This record gives sequence, structure tokens and C-alpha cells, in this order.
Amino acid sequence: MRFGTWNVRSLYRAGSFTAAARELARYKLNLVGVQEVRWDREGTVRAGDCNFFYGKGNDHQLGTGFFVHHRIVSSVKKVEFLSDRVSYIVLRGHRCNIIVLNVHAPSEVKSDDSKKQFLRGIRAGFSTFSYVPYENSIRRF
Repeated sequence: MRFGTWNVRSLYRAGSFTAAARELARYKLNLVGVQEVRWDREGTVRAGDCNFFYGKGNDHQLGTGFFVHHRIVSSVKKVEFLSDRVSYIVLRGHRCNIIVLNVHAPSEVKSDDSKKQFLRGIRAGFSTFSYVPYENSIRRF
């Protein structure tokens, strides 16, 4: 399985969604976490050979999503959008589930409040899983 991540900067502009789907097909990726989708609400849309799960955009700002190739879309157990910057997808694997966390961290120039809110979103994401060995690494920030 091939994974990727991409800050698309915006899928709100005309033609950018189709262009992104074409680009993903070129790289033959099975799952891609994308940031700055800038679409309102949550939903699923067909995009070429992929299904696009998106959510939590706010007034066409931020938002995250996942492009999932049609070959593995049946293994998607859950997609959750915790905030406009944090989401995760759970895939059914052969021996165990695969959890992919998709985050879009605020830049250094953003306010301390937005950074704290971001960290709360990540902690909320980790708290939904029964066992997370790396949870303590978040507390160091």
C-alpha cells in the first residue's frame, strides 16, 4: 500500500479538485491525506479512481481530507474529522487495523491559542484509540 500527504492549498478553486485527482493517479497512491481543502461541511465525493472523504472546513478555510483509491475503499472502517486541522481514518488490515492521523499544524506566526487548540485536537484524536504508544511525545511540545 502506498501512502502520501499533500497540502493542496485549496480545492475550492475551479478545476483544482479534478487536477488533484489526476495528479494522484499519476503517482499511483492508495491513500493520501490532504490539508487546506477549504470545503465546508463533511462528505464523500468520487474523484477518478478515488473516493474523497472531506470535512470540517470552516467558511472555506482549512479543512482536511483523504483520497482513498477504489481498490481499498472497502477496507475503510471509519473516517473522523476532529477539527478543521485534525482527522483520522481507520483501515481494516489483514492482522490489525491501520490508523492514519492527518494533521495540519499551525505555523509559528499563529497565535498561542490556535496552537493550544491544535494540540487539544491531537490529544482528542489519540484518546479515541485504545493503545497509542507515542502519546507521551505530544506532551513534550
